[in-house]
Amino acid sequence: MCAAREGRCGRRQRALLCCVLVAAWEAARGQLRYSVSEELPKGSFVGDVAKDLALDLAAFGAGGARVVSQGRTQYFALHASSGHLVTAERIDREQLCENVQQCVLRCELIVENDMKVYAIEVEITDINDNTPSFQKTELELRMNEMVAPGTRFSLRRAHDPDLGVNSLQSYALSGDEHFSLSVQAGADGEKRPELVLAKALDREEAAFHELLLRASDGGDPARTGTARIRVAVLDANDNAPAFSQAVYTVRVPEDVPVGSTLLRVTATDPDDGTNGDVKYSFEEISEKASRAFQLETDTGAIRLLRSLDFEEVDFYEFRVQSQDGGALSDSARVSISVTDVNDNAPEISVRSALSEISEDAAPGTVVALLHVQDRDSGANGEVRCSLGEGVPFRLERALDDYYSVVTARELDRERASEYNVTVRAADGGSPALRSGAVLALRVLDVNDNAPVFAEARYSARLPENNAEGALVLTVRAWDADWGQNARVRYRLREGRLRGAPLSSYVSVQAETGALYALRSFDYEEVREVELWVRAEDGGAPPLSSNVSVRLLIADENDNAPQVLYPPAAPGPGPGPGSGAGVGAWGSASGAWSWAGVELAPRSAEPGALVAKVVAVDADAGQNAWLSYELAKATEPGLFRVGLHSGEVRTARSPLARDAARHSLVVVVKDRGRPALSATATLTVVLAESVAELLSELGSAAAPAEPAGSLTRWLVLAVAAVSCLFLAFLLLLLALRLRRWRRSRLPPPPSAGAALRGVPASHFVGIDGVRAFLRSYSHDVSLTADSRKSQLRCAGGSCCDTLPARPPPDEAAPLRGEDAAAHRAAEPDGLPVSAATVHCFVRFNIFALFLFTF
Repeated sequence: MCAAREGRCGRRQRALLCCVLVAAWEAARGQLRYSVSEELPKGSFVGDVAKDLALDLAAFGAGGARVVSQGRTQYFALHASSGHLVTAERIDREQLCENVQQCVLRCELIVENDMKVYAIEVEITDINDNTPSFQKTELELRMNEMVAPGTRFSLRRAHDPDLGVNSLQSYALSGDEHFSLSVQAGADGEKRPELVLAKALDREEAAFHELLLRASDGGDPARTGTARIRVAVLDANDNAPAFSQAVYTVRVPEDVPVGSTLLRVTATDPDDGTNGDVKYSFEEISEKASRAFQLETDTGAIRLLRSLDFEEVDFYEFRVQSQDGGALSDSARVSISVTDVNDNAPEISVRSALSEISEDAAPGTVVALLHVQDRDSGANGEVRCSLGEGVPFRLERALDDYYSVVTARELDRERASEYNVTVRAADGGSPALRSGAVLALRVLDVNDNAPVFAEARYSARLPENNAEGALVLTVRAWDADWGQNARVRYRLREGRLRGAPLSSYVSVQAETGALYALRSFDYEEVREVELWVRAEDGGAPPLSSNVSVRLLIADENDNAPQVLYPPAAPGPGPGPGSGAGVGAWGSASGAWSWAGVELAPRSAEPGALVAKVVAVDADAGQNAWLSYELAKATEPGLFRVGLHSGEVRTARSPLARDAARHSLVVVVKDRGRPALSATATLTVVLAESVAELLSELGSAAAPAEPAGSLTRWLVLAVAAVSCLFLAFLLLLLALRLRRWRRSRLPPPPSAGAALRGVPASHFVGIDGVRAFLRSYSHDVSLTADSRKSQLRCAGGSCCDTLPARPPPDEAAPLRGEDAAAHRAAEPDGLPVSAATVHCFVRFNIFALFLFTF
């Protein structure tokens, strides 16, 4: 006894060692295998998963890992704190794995954080928890008293669902000396009890015999089941029934209709009467088979009671018995194989799935773990999986029946913010059965898009003299991102305009992009503003883009024309922009003013140039287009003004009856709306000579002041001029002496060349007066900007040079175009000292003429 126990302990230790080695080998392959006994209480330890897979316990916490079993019942659970695999239900091996030598339960460990799956196999080992049992505990046999000793009668076997030594091991019979027990080993290795007649029966001696049949397993302790056998002794019956086949075999598809006859067993008995009447019954049948099949007692037909399911049971085996009326019987074995039909569509189970994923997830990121299974077998159970078209995902096989849905490329939330990924599965049956599952996945935004302006460049026109705070334009930028990443704010890029910060001229509203003018613009000061607006999103880090904005200041007619010639007269005059000609008298004080007198010969031809009115407008464009018209004239038909040139010309030849002195008022207008204007006043004297001109001017000035007062002023002026003249003559003499002394020395190459050969007649007489008048030639430079316009005296001005004497053949009168040509031909003048003397000389001569008149 002790030796037997030591042998059993050694075998258990070796088996445990093998299990440990197998578990270690499977763990190295990423698959675990454990062994556990059946009928353990809930929560019993199965294996240390965390240790065997070398996983961190942190990955098990807060639902980070879970165990999923195939089927509806979850037999195992995971302790997150320890990483141990434990039983979740009481496991009955005989219920789960009936007629299966090795009972293995499979489950999967899913690690959510890593989106990985590990296969786990748990072998359920048998314990002696079942007693051998007979289908019927009360058996009745009928035997003819003429049966010869040694005749064998089959008995129904006992059933023990345990395996190995725990299964049925032996039978024992007790109760009567007429019978003995013989145990035969069948082809499948099962023990079949047979009742053997050891001694002839005599009905008159004993009509009934009571026997007790015991069936025992090999467990420790052993379990025993019993059945009572009652043998009834009958009168003589010569022949026993005999089946046509010892074994009946049939294959039926699982979709055979209920009520169909699967096969018919047949037994014959040559006796007559009741001894030849054969009845059929089940001799030995399992509980599942008894619920699925029915045996007709008279015909031996086996009919289907309920639908077959290949996936549940694919093979049935039982024994049938034929018995005549004389209690003689025979038995045969029936084997029914169920063939598979493609009646199960593939099943897709989502073991783990993400509901949202960042758009910057790397390709190959696991999105979901799927378990795909088809309960059919063979080609009917081969499953092909695929994804819908046009999605950036692909399928990868993780384990035998597991697939991973992973990203195939980078995601772009701006192109697709969410996906409904359809997983399709089809088996290999004909026709194929299909199923599908939909994975809903939302793409989380990443700040990967900078704001984009609606236009590549903005421009706007802003009229000058705008109100402060006026809206100029609105810039718009869109960000393809979402949420805070798409919130756009605007601001000006730093810059300066005319020395001041750009932000003092314009501002931009941060939320709307509206651009406002902070001050009133003047076209004459600022004509164009170039600035940059930056749009920045709310991401971290933020992304931005810039756009150029060009503001064009539109001119408005806010500047009246400005008359440059004739210049405005000093003192009270006609008004702004007006001018009085050279030689006009001041209208209030009577003082003499050289402001705008023009000389026109009486012999002038029609169209002769008399004067030119020069004006500018600080505005631009149409607002600066000037036109001239004669608003008022002493003799309306005598003079005309060029509409665009401002030239005053004779409209006809002067007549004798025409007045000698004419006053012309020229109006200068621009083309703005409304138009602005200015006036210029010219005095034109019709005279053939300077003397006649001075006479006319003097006659016009005489009534302005009493003669006595005028004479007094003239005397004082002549005296002062005479003194100055004498002083300058002395100065001139001194300069001449100095030049003479220097001429005795070697002079510089250019010294004194300017005064050499100047006739003395240039300093006296009427020639001096003519030179004085010629000195009033001028150059006028005009630009659109009034600050750049200028009036420059020519080289022959009286302030710096003395004009040269004209050639003898030149015409003496100063009139019209001849005078202009003569002025243009004059040399640039003498050096400064001679020019100064010349100026004073001419001034004295002119004063003498005034005194004379």
